[in-house]
Amino acid sequence: MPNHYDIIIAGGGPAGLTAAIYARRAEKSVLILEKNGFGGQIAQSPRVENFPGFLSISGAELSDRMLNQALELGAEADLSEVTGLSPVDGGFIVHTSDGDYSAGAVILATGARHRRLGLPREEEFAGSGVCYCAVCDGAFYPGRPVAVVGGGDTAVRDALLLSNSCSEVYIIHRRGEFRAEAANVEALKSRGNVRLVLNSRAVELLGGAELEGVVVEDAASGERRELRVDGLFVAVGHESDNAPFAAMAETDAGGWFVTGEEGATRTPGLFAAGDCRSKAVKQAVTAVGDGAAAAVAACAYLDGRGE
Repeated sequence: MPNHYDIIIAGGGPAGLTAAIYARRAEKSVLILEKNGFGGQIAQSPRVENFPGFLSISGAELSDRMLNQALELGAEADLSEVTGLSPVDGGFIVHTSDGDYSAGAVILATGARHRRLGLPREEEFAGSGVCYCAVCDGAFYPGRPVAVVGGGDTAVRDALLLSNSCSEVYIIHRRGEFRAEAANVEALKSRGNVRLVLNSRAVELLGGAELEGVVVEDAASGERRELRVDGLFVAVGHESDNAPFAAMAETDAGGWFVTGEEGATRTPGLFAAGDCRSKAVKQAVTAVGDGAAAAVAACAYLDGRGE
C-alpha cells in the first residue's frame, strides 16, 4: 500500500506552504509535493515590499521562512510532480513522477506557469536566449542587448531590471500603451538605453545554436524588421497547470479552478488554493489566505468523517 497522509498538498508555493502550516497546527499528517522549487514564483523575486510584516524581504528568504515553518511543525516535503489523482474509498491515490501516495484529502496549489509566445523554435531557444524570468536569467546578459515582450507590470518591471545591466533593452508590446503601473512606465521611459517597440509583435526568432535576434511586425503597416538581441525575455502572463485534475474539479475557460472561498471543488475532499484558482487578484498575500482557508476546510472535512 502507498504511504498514507491525512492531507497531501500539490504545490509548494505560498498557498501550499500556508496550507501545510495550518494543517499541521490541526495535527494532521501532511506531505507537500513540489515539482520545481519550493516557494513558487515569489522565490524568484529579489525584493518583496507588499507582504505584511516586512518592509522589504527577498522572495527567496520569504519562501525559506514559510518552508522552514512548515517543516518545523512536522510537515514532510518532497520534490516530485503530481501527475494525477484517483478517488478511492476513504480518499485519493495521488500519482507522482516517483510513485503513488494515498491521502484522505488533497489540496491543489499548483500555481501558474509562464505563457509561451507560440513561435517556431521557441522551445529550442529556451535556455539559449529565450527566457521567462528576468530575475533568474538577467545576470547572464550584462552589457548585451536584450528584448522584453509584454505590456503589463511584469514586462515593465523586467525591462527596468534589465536596463540596469544590459546595453540596450527593447520592449515589444502589441498595443500603443502599457497596462502597467504609471510610475513604472514613466521610470521606463526615462531610461536612456530602453527602446519602445509599440504596436508590434514578435513573429520570428533568429539564430543558430543560440538566439541572435527577433523579427517584429508592425501591427498597422505589416512591416517587419530585425532586432539584434542576445536575449528575449517573455512576460506575457501565465497559464494554468490544472489539466491533469480537470476531470475532478471545475475549471473556467482559462483552465483555472472554480471554487468558493474555502477552496472546495466539486469532488468531496479535493480543494484548490492560490494562483491556480479563478480569481481577480493573484498575489502572495491572496495565496496565503487561500492556503489557510483550504486547509481549514480540508481538516473540517476529515474531522466530519471521523479521521
